[in-house]
Amino acid sequence: MKMEIDEAAKALKELGHPTRLLIYKKVVKAGLPGIPVGSIQEQLEIPGSTLSHHISSLASAGLIFQRRESRTLYCVAEYQCLADVIRFLQDECCHDDFDNPIRCPDIECDIPDQS
Repeated sequence: MKMEIDEAAKALKELGHPTRLLIYKKVVKAGLPGIPVGSIQEQLEIPGSTLSHHISSLASAGLIFQRRESRTLYCVAEYQCLADVIRFLQDECCHDDFDNPIRCPDIECDIPDQS
């Protein structure tokens, strides 16, 4: 499914905040198991209420979701959304450069299967 401009703008807006970008990088790096919210808080040394606000913003953009296991809350990346944002940005790369027959290379991304 092709990402619409409003969806891409929302995702990029949320990633445009330095703290949210740091959080998102940690979540993406964690892979499919996700990362406990407490670990993010410890690693980034930010207050819980601030972290909660940033996680909520990332979740509302579809970039992450949360999963609870017992008393631990995990943040997990929505890898398909990440791939869709990347695809949206490169979709028309160099298409108007008629003087140059060389096209930008496709960026391949191995998206973990979240089924």
